[in-house]
Amino acid sequence: LYLRRPLLVTGKPGSGKTSLAYAVAYELKLGEVLYWPITTRTTLKDGLYSYDAIGRLQDAQQQDKTNQDNLKEIGNYIKLGPLGTALLPSDKPRALLIDEIDKSDIDLPNDLLYVFEEGEFEIPELVRISEKLETVAVGTAYKDENEPTAKDIKVDITEGRIRCKAFPLVILTSNGERDFPPPFLRRCLRLNIKEPNDVELDKIVAAHLGTEPEITKQAQELIEQFLEKRNKGDLATDQLLNAIYLMTRESAPTGQEKEQLIEQLLKYLTSSEDG
Repeated sequence: LYLRRPLLVTGKPGSGKTSLAYAVAYELKLGEVLYWPITTRTTLKDGLYSYDAIGRLQDAQQQDKTNQDNLKEIGNYIKLGPLGTALLPSDKPRALLIDEIDKSDIDLPNDLLYVFEEGEFEIPELVRISEKLETVAVGTAYKDENEPTAKDIKVDITEGRIRCKAFPLVILTSNGERDFPPPFLRRCLRLNIKEPNDVELDKIVAAHLGTEPEITKQAQELIEQFLEKRNKGDLATDQLLNAIYLMTRESAPTGQEKEQLIEQLLKYLTSSEDG
């Protein structure tokens, strides 16, 4: 936060990358975490804001209003995305999770550089009308009305410009499936989350499922199987948790049926490894 740099967290699927953002935001009391999942089609604008021009046009055709009235309603058709919301001015940093940035197209990491560097952006649709309508109320990506950030579910934008006051806590996650451009990596702080060992897995199981004797007994057996298989291919920790949970239910299968179910639950994440 002091360096005003995003944190790029790399690790295998299920290693706890995503939960790190929520844990840090909780400890620092930053309110709701803004979540931005990335796909191959995601663009920078998707994260900044959306403008429903078609919806506005359709509504205008159905209503008999003056141009000034239509201008005042433009805020009903603009909504800030997770990144845009994270850049709203605030005394405390806002928390933003950009999940699986390695799924993005080749341009998105570089497109993010300017926004991270400047901490601001413009909404052209509002800049164009700023002389006639200086301030416009728009929706944001906040949803949880029980968080302190609920007051910002709707905000006023002045002259179409948004500039952060406190640089947000930005955590980007990556499964390590691609390389990023050097300029992007230089702009990020980097953290690699290693796969948990047997002691750490014991603690994870205890935190999620408890420490009852039956759970502990099943956990030890399954952790050994899990680690043995993980040495040969990719497995996620939540697969282990699922297996332990099902094997400690009253209706848990036994014998061959049990082994078959465990085999299915601990299948490798890539089909080629299962072969």
